Amino acid sequence: MIIKEFFRTREDGVRLFKSYSDKGVYIHKIGTDEEYSEAIDVENSWFFYEETDRPIEQEEIFYINQEQPY
Repeated sequence: MIIKEFFRTREDGVRLFKSYSDKGVYIHKIGTDEEYSEAIDVENSWFFYEETDRPIEQEEIFYINQEQPY
């Protein structure tokens, strides 16, 4: 299942949300060829995601759970 959760608020007040799969697989941005281990989007963006069958490497899963500078 795709999980979408609040990530943080930028200094300019824009709220960011993180999307990722709870199965540990890459997500695909619908309507594109893009795949991500996680996606960070502004609140109310028009991007939608679906799960792929491609598992994320264990090292990448570690970084998903760490706060990254965006």
